[in-house]
Amino acid sequence: MAIEWYPGHMAKARREIAEAVKSCDLIIEIVDARLPAASANPLLTQLRGTKPCIKVLNKQDLADPEITREWVRHLEASAGVRGLPLEAKSRLSAGQITKLCRRLVPHRCKPGKSLRALIVGIPNVGKSTLINTLAGRSIARVGDRPAITTCQQQIDLRNGILLFDTPGLLWPDMRNQLAAYRLATSGAIGANAYDSRDVGLFAAAFLAERYPERLLARYRLETLPPSPIELLTEIGRRRGCLVGGGEVDLQRAAELLLRELRAGTLGPISLERPGEEELPVELEADAENGL
Repeated sequence: MAIEWYPGHMAKARREIAEAVKSCDLIIEIVDARLPAASANPLLTQLRGTKPCIKVLNKQDLADPEITREWVRHLEASAGVRGLPLEAKSRLSAGQITKLCRRLVPHRCKPGKSLRALIVGIPNVGKSTLINTLAGRSIARVGDRPAITTCQQQIDLRNGILLFDTPGLLWPDMRNQLAAYRLATSGAIGANAYDSRDVGLFAAAFLAERYPERLLARYRLETLPPSPIELLTEIGRRRGCLVGGGEVDLQRAAELLLRELRAGTLGPISLERPGEEELPVELEADAENGL
């Protein structure tokens, strides 16, 4: 099933961001540390030109730390880009961002010369939480539902930095379905845009390939079943996702697996590595076919 999700207000947001970039000094883009490429907005690479960019890898506590370090090195290979893993709720994180902003744009942050920072990110990567942390007060609405922020706003951090907030932006046509499935797995895409069973099978195939020991430990399996659908069935059986006659409800099993993956119950997991545009062919085929 193809995943397509692009809330209407985002078309307007693209135009607004294009205009905002022209008048800002620096861009702060929040991405999900578990999938920094899939959760990035490719439009920004075109729009930012030579302006410095801080790539905030949020939810670092949920990501594989070794792979996060690889991502920081990869991102900083691009001119003017700095990678910063953090947790959006942490006050320490706010201090790190402020210092980095001043270092990248040293001629601003002075009386009468505020540093103008455009803060962007796709839905549900923690942008609103980070804004509230930076401001030291509740300004942006926070919630689990993607695309909760819909209006532009300007926030004075009262430290020489002005933040320009924009609604979450996601690549409109979702042509890269591998990225779309990763985003759905992470919870960044609205649940009405995908079939939980399909995404659960994708997640099961991925975890069996990359983190088999986590599945064995969490679900007390002696060995991994040979296919994603059999793995999901076994997880559902062991966790009581049953319907009449003792048959496993694959929908409920998929939702359970996704819920535990997103919450970090399976441990820190990264859904992609630098330069990894495709999963192994056999893994992707298994996820699509439920084999």
